[in-house]
Amino acid sequence: MIKWSFSSLKEYLNCPKQYYHLKIAKDYTKKVTLEMSYGTEVHEALENYVRDGTPLVKNYQQYQPALDALLEIPGQKYPEHEMALNADREPCAFDDENRWVRGIVDLLIVDGDKAFIVDYKTGNNKYADSKQLKLMALMAYAHFPSVMNIKAGLLFITRNSFVTEEYARSDISKLWAEFLPSLERLRLAYENSMWPATPSGLCGWCPIDSCKFYRER
Repeated sequence: MIKWSFSSLKEYLNCPKQYYHLKIAKDYTKKVTLEMSYGTEVHEALENYVRDGTPLVKNYQQYQPALDALLEIPGQKYPEHEMALNADREPCAFDDENRWVRGIVDLLIVDGDKAFIVDYKTGNNKYADSKQLKLMALMAYAHFPSVMNIKAGLLFITRNSFVTEEYARSDISKLWAEFLPSLERLRLAYENSMWPATPSGLCGWCPIDSCKFYRER
């Protein structure tokens, strides 16, 4: 059984060859860029503020109003909440050996039959990808059976932009349908050992220097 997450599936779709080297052969590791380090640092600061009330350092205090607005939303707060499903799309432990898919939502708020999902982003809102929200919503519906409606958003914290979507429990089949074609492609890639390189503007960030499309950034 293939284990996946939103990020790993996206890596496969971006370039099967890179996915193969990073996830299967594991003969390369991903380059940690300054942008990635910054994103990790910001996420940690936001998590600590929301969960523990840890004061934001001066450089991040500009983000406090947005976080305070989230904290005012009624309901149980679950910062950096881990969720996983097995192949039957039923809840399981995050590290369960039989897990099928898993993910971490930056902030989940559950209030009776309503839930709010927030994912923090430090990049450009020009490239917003709401499919991550859809997957988090699907896992939340499985883990919280009482939840009927979900409001979800990508909070581009450095740009004060919030890209939102809303889902109902009746949307579950439709939401899964958005992932199934890509998952079938991934299954066939494993079955046939087909991992072609897909050149793109991301090649300058790729560590696979054995690839003919490799280039220094």
